Amino acid sequence: MDLKPDMHKELLSILDYWENNTVDEQFGGFIGTINYKEIKDYTADKGAVLNARILWAFSAAYPITQDKRHLELAERAYAYIRDNFYDSEHGGIYWSLDYQGKPKDTKNQVYAIAFVIYGLSELYKINDNDEVLQLAVQLYNTIEKYSYDTVNKGYFEAFTQDWQPIDDLRLSEKDVNEKKTMNTHLHIVEAYANLYKVWPDDSLKIAIADLLDVIDRYFIDSESGHLRLFFSEDWVEKKDVISYGHDIEAAWLLLWCAQAIDDTHLIEVYKKHALVLTSGALEGFDTDGGLWYELDLHTNSMIAEKHWWPQSELLIGLVNAWQLTGNENYLLKAQKNWKFIQKYILDKKNGEWIWGVNADYSPIEKDKAGFWKCPYHNSRACIELINRLPDTINMSI
Repeated sequence: MDLKPDMHKELLSILDYWENNTVDEQFGGFIGTINYKEIKDYTADKGAVLNARILWAFSAAYPITQDKRHLELAERAYAYIRDNFYDSEHGGIYWSLDYQGKPKDTKNQVYAIAFVIYGLSELYKINDNDEVLQLAVQLYNTIEKYSYDTVNKGYFEAFTQDWQPIDDLRLSEKDVNEKKTMNTHLHIVEAYANLYKVWPDDSLKIAIADLLDVIDRYFIDSESGHLRLFFSEDWVEKKDVISYGHDIEAAWLLLWCAQAIDDTHLIEVYKKHALVLTSGALEGFDTDGGLWYELDLHTNSMIAEKHWWPQSELLIGLVNAWQLTGNENYLLKAQKNWKFIQKYILDKKNGEWIWGVNADYSPIEKDKAGFWKCPYHNSRACIELINRLPDTINMSI
């Protein structure tokens, strides 16, 4: 099996699905929800994360595909975010809109703002529009002004529309209601590193290095090889689950962030973390090549589901570990994971990837497109492998 040609083909397939099924010609932007039966809900709320990830996916894919339609869709996503999600009065991003594009949930979830920065930075790489960069920089300054903890370091999760404290800080119902989380910190540093690639500002570089230091200090458990996920304001951990998908995502992504600012010390730190976190994530690697979702630390029992996005991150993480070590066992596992994805996760009839499968391989009946089901993890896996893998690989095993 040659992964690189498969990734080219799959990237186009993913983009085709979103191009042909999610553009909302009636109300603007993109459809809020398509369910597992492929039924489009034109009256569903529209999420900031979905739209930011659409912006990123089509922007990041364009240099590979050189398809003008992909650039047009990236521009469409940007215009909709600028005109509808951006709160010009308070400088934030609405968490959701109604189907007509009017503000629905107006809270400032820093995670969502970070993803908008991530997408804007990617678009600026291909269209060189100063307006795009200015909005990304403005949102970065907003996060630094309101979310950064000047006492204990790190970043707070969420605020009201006018940046006041908010009781419910969670991204979703499954999360622990704590003020600082691994997930948000991971995606702030991801967004900042992408912004730095197009705006190499000294203060931004310092913020990225500071974030990587905080993540090294609090979020990575080098002994277990797993991430610590939830913390109080003053860094008291609230144990909940082991997230294999986040372990492997952090394994490669944090090193990528250290490389973005060319910090020699942090690069060496995160090369070591990459292999430790990859090892930890592989505790969830099943014999069929799939990656289990989570381990519940309250019951010490596996959440026996295999979701689409951890499989995507596993592909990148394993190739990254192979690049760091030359150990072909990592490539063999990546190939096995891709076979699992092809067999169980790809929707061969309708396109895109299903949400995932249960332990008995029955499909998980959740969105094909929605608040959290976006063309981000899987398109990024394709893009990263296209960029990382040589055209041919001579395996000695």
